[in-house]
Amino acid sequence: MLDQLKISHNKDGIKDKVRALIPQGDLSACLTCGACSSGCPATGSMDMDPRKFLRMAVLGMDTSLERHPWVWVCTMCKRCTDLCPMNLNIPQLIYYIRSQWPREERPRGILASCDQHIRSNGGAMGVPIEDFIFTVEDLAEECREDQDAFKTLKADIDRQGAFFALNQNSREPVTEPDELLPLWKILHTVGADWTYYSTMWGGENYCMFLADDPSWEHIIRSQAEHIDKLGCKVLINTECGHSFFALWEGLQRFKIPHSFELKSIVELYAQWIREGKLPVNSNWNTQGIKFTVQDPCNLIRKSRGDSMADDLRFVIKSVVGEENFVDMTPNKSSNFCCGGGGGSLQSGYNEERRNYGRIKYDQIKATKADYIITPCHNCHAQIEDLSHHYEGGYYTVHLWTLICLSLGVLGENERTYLGPDLAEYGL
Repeated sequence: MLDQLKISHNKDGIKDKVRALIPQGDLSACLTCGACSSGCPATGSMDMDPRKFLRMAVLGMDTSLERHPWVWVCTMCKRCTDLCPMNLNIPQLIYYIRSQWPREERPRGILASCDQHIRSNGGAMGVPIEDFIFTVEDLAEECREDQDAFKTLKADIDRQGAFFALNQNSREPVTEPDELLPLWKILHTVGADWTYYSTMWGGENYCMFLADDPSWEHIIRSQAEHIDKLGCKVLINTECGHSFFALWEGLQRFKIPHSFELKSIVELYAQWIREGKLPVNSNWNTQGIKFTVQDPCNLIRKSRGDSMADDLRFVIKSVVGEENFVDMTPNKSSNFCCGGGGGSLQSGYNEERRNYGRIKYDQIKATKADYIITPCHNCHAQIEDLSHHYEGGYYTVHLWTLICLSLGVLGENERTYLGPDLAEYGL
């Protein structure tokens, strides 16, 4: 028996937004086919799903929607849009409704991360630039002293005229600084001319998740202006998917002038391997350890598409061996969101987040892989949490860790996410 939908009209502001999202303002373009809901892991959470949400908006049920917490459970991963035969942009509707919440009533974790980013002029962890500089200089010096292959390693900040500008998720300098080193070693190995930039150096952007356009724009505009002043030609975004999308979308959305090209480190990994600058191989994987990969929604489906997914797989197979890679089903642009995006890790709805992630957990377990490579910080944190919560027994690992393991340059303190089978390999 179908649930009865009680309609109570309000001011139709949301309905007007729906009209703008539907081609030619034709509200009948929604076929109510349910494809969006069938492909959404958030379906059923809080008795809501994308189709129901859209129909309530079309019917003008603003009162029922304008404070519905499901907008903070939906990760805006865009899978519903890709499955929709009419290509209705439901994530934009979710974003709009998030933006209509009084700012002080939005999830405190997301709000605090956004405000700390703005106040610190750095990143969501609120790290002062002096602390970031100290961490970078101290780690680089320790690496030069302790690791013979990197006696000339450099990690600059604000070096004028460097070809590459690099951002950094601010979690690493605070909670796991040794995770900075593998990426520096890769850049050193390929001879990259790079520098960090000091203004808004944090790659993450929780102001985007907060649906705070002015703050999102301020962060991206400040970054762009500073990088252009340095004269850098390419901005490298690290492995994080949402930080890439925040830059990629923000530069377009706010029409921010810039002279640099934006690239993901993943596509550069692939380029450097193809050019022979990054001499990785899979000979180390003599035990036949199996790996799978999570396609970050923001990096693949929402921005760069399957060409980036193909680059990602090329890098992984080059590092672990093609025979040791097991893909999930579905994958690439059709892959399921893990449930860690959209700010969900800091929204406070942890039960809903883990229920959302159950589809991803089942996908991972079906591969029987020992490790899941997670080239995104939110994916990494969510999928690691899912393993602990559901007792999955797999390990989550950054791509830079495996690249350095393959190169034989992974340090003793750079193995936080490796299991016991690899924790001492190459030492």
